[in-house]
Amino acid sequence: MQKDRILNLLHLHFIVFIWGFTAILGKLITIDSLPLVWVRMGLATLFIVVYLLFAKFSIKISRKTFWWLLGGGVVVALHWVTFFLAIKVSTVSVALAMMSTGAFFTALMEPFWYKRKIIGYEIFFGLLVVVGLYLIFKVEAQYVFGMTIALISAFLAAVFSLINGKLVQNHRPSVISFYELGVGVLFLSIVLIAKGDWNMSLVVLPTSDWIYLSILAVICTAYAFIASVKVMKILTPYTVMLTTNLEPVYGILLAWFIFGSEEKMKPMFYVGALIILSTVIANGILKQRANIKKRVPKI
Repeated sequence: MQKDRILNLLHLHFIVFIWGFTAILGKLITIDSLPLVWVRMGLATLFIVVYLLFAKFSIKISRKTFWWLLGGGVVVALHWVTFFLAIKVSTVSVALAMMSTGAFFTALMEPFWYKRKIIGYEIFFGLLVVVGLYLIFKVEAQYVFGMTIALISAFLAAVFSLINGKLVQNHRPSVISFYELGVGVLFLSIVLIAKGDWNMSLVVLPTSDWIYLSILAVICTAYAFIASVKVMKILTPYTVMLTTNLEPVYGILLAWFIFGSEEKMKPMFYVGALIILSTVIANGILKQRANIKKRVPKI
């Protein structure tokens, strides 16, 4: 059992590393964020269809669930478009630092989503996140547009996590992914048609772009999502939460290694990013302890 836990923990770190590499691929791919996400979701959908056929899983769902999945598909499509747009108009480091606020947005919305009281330390942590954001905006003012887009993306990611938090209780992750990614492809297709960008340029791409997009769709999207759910069967939510928060760290380190001086920020940027990341981790630790206390029977 201990060996299984260690292997799954290493697997989780590999998955988080892959998620961090997603931002690098977004910078390397030459096409705009909208067609980039359209191709990514399309390829990932095809991969998951093959997986569902191989596993012989039923994709039958209720009408109510379909409407939730429809909303989730639109939200995740917009989340990815804004995420890659933020990377292209700023830097990988800036986008990932802003994306760290996703957990903060989730904490703000959870009381209304699950109809519970607001916890005092959540307000305090919220103020710390604002301080961290202030430091980053102050020293990297040239990337204000990119940071704003990344914050919108982080908010959308929080909404998406809350939607899936309910759906995953009663449905297979692969089935959820099939519908949400499929809906995302259809939604972005409509947007591309409305913009007049529905043409052969969507698929006539440089070979390097197709290689990066294939890695992004198959490994960083379909595989990483399904694998992350699998390790959750062995590891505790607390361990998964702490490890997942390393995604921006892995991503920023990779950006340093691959893009060099382009990704080097001012010292106060890293102070602000550290404040945000520390706040997210501390919030997760306190929530985990609170859940453990709830489960411990009173004597």
